[in-house]
Amino acid sequence: MFDGRNSGHSSFSSRGDGRHTPEHELAVHAIPSAQRTRRGRQNRTSDMEAMKARFAKLLLGEDMSGGSEGVTSALALSYAITNLADSVFGEQMKLQPMYPETKKIWRKEMNLLLSVVDHIVQFVPSKQMGKNGAFTEIMVTKQRDDLLMNIPALRKLDSVLLETLDNFKDQKDFWYVPRDVEDTSNNGDWRRDENWWLPVVKVPSDGLSEESRKLLQSQKDSVAQVLKAATAINDVVLSEMNIPDNYIDSLPKNGKTILGDFLYKILTDEHFDPDYFLSFLDLSTEHKVLDLKNRIEASMVIWKRKMNQKEKDGRSQWGSSVSLERRELLEVRAETVLVMLKHQYPGIPQSSLEVSKIKNNKDIGQAILESYSRVLENLASKIMSRIEDVLEADALVQRQLMAEAERRSAESEVESEYEETEKMESAETPNSRKLSELIGWRLSSDTKKHCSMSDIELFHKAEQEKTVVKSPRALEKLMMKSPRALEKPMMKSPRALPKKLSFLAKLENMRSPTERH
Repeated sequence: MFDGRNSGHSSFSSRGDGRHTPEHELAVHAIPSAQRTRRGRQNRTSDMEAMKARFAKLLLGEDMSGGSEGVTSALALSYAITNLADSVFGEQMKLQPMYPETKKIWRKEMNLLLSVVDHIVQFVPSKQMGKNGAFTEIMVTKQRDDLLMNIPALRKLDSVLLETLDNFKDQKDFWYVPRDVEDTSNNGDWRRDENWWLPVVKVPSDGLSEESRKLLQSQKDSVAQVLKAATAINDVVLSEMNIPDNYIDSLPKNGKTILGDFLYKILTDEHFDPDYFLSFLDLSTEHKVLDLKNRIEASMVIWKRKMNQKEKDGRSQWGSSVSLERRELLEVRAETVLVMLKHQYPGIPQSSLEVSKIKNNKDIGQAILESYSRVLENLASKIMSRIEDVLEADALVQRQLMAEAERRSAESEVESEYEETEKMESAETPNSRKLSELIGWRLSSDTKKHCSMSDIELFHKAEQEKTVVKSPRALEKLMMKSPRALEKPMMKSPRALPKKLSFLAKLENMRSPTERH
């Protein structure tokens, strides 16, 4: 064993005379572990206190005074899950993994909130064997069927979405730039102005790699399945909730009044087509989509209540001139349009009927299922939107590359055609051609005829023609002597001037040195 007294020095500083024992070394080493243990206990205590405060607030309906101003426990749990999701996923604006601390907070808080469902049970009959071997039928507790089936499914969907974000770790094929930087470079003109708060995604100049495209497409398909499953669970839970009386009282007596004459006429048409119905309407904004959803749901509630009341009492209290079969047909058509509307616009806010159901719901299990599935649905829709942004940026680059390639191809075709034309013209032109033929000039027959005469002969001939034209008396005398002497000159116009020779004609008149001698 190492003895600091014999060596005269030690790796640990001494307070006294420089001597310390191994027991002192153990005590020094034990200080950090004791501190860690004490800190761990303090953290667990603080977590326990926070959990107690959280559940106390939930039980009191967010009314810490204990009065009657609080909300129901079901609505308090729904608000808690919704607010937690907003704080965790509200800033998820990029395709990147969640921060470890944020992910830890999400899982920890959700485990606390979902722990309530473990105590939502129902009594079911069961058989128990007694000491004498006889079976006795007793009632045992079991978790409610809807919670037993849907809570594990929602947890799985939650894990898939977080894993999807983790799959984009350390990717370098696309990146993000702030919105103000992109607006400055594009003079404020950007294709996604409606999402001004989102950063702009950028891809390389040659687009994404094939591997990145496959990854994005596979992740998009996976998230689409999660979105479909979460939406289905949310729709089922909302359909099982009771419709509040205050919502029913706010509705008119007739579904046609809510839809309006125009929508009602299209919906009751004999050749009804839901695709044409949605394409014909103006759904350019989120407000218009939500308004159509509210109208359809309200009309469906009226028609269902009328059918149920008529089946129960034989007549409806609200009165109606529409037959039962026709009302059923209208309800089916409206439900079809509503389903298509939800699939085409998955990110639309909740309708008035859904908000009314959630606020007036008192079933804690349904409140947890509805809120959990809704936040997962919103998260899946958000991730799909981010993936589509990257794919859209890549498609834009690919279109630009294709346009550039087509332009270059057209230019190369024009250049090749020009080169072929030049080659054909050069192949048809022999080396013995004259200067006029090389330049492209052509001589007339008169020019060729005059080219065989010398300059002096041409001059005398021109003077003779001028004399004939300018002296009428000489012309008369000449005709009296010999009528045939001027047949050829008479064929020309009296005002005809001698044809001037061009530079090319003069060149043709020149002879080579060998021909002169």
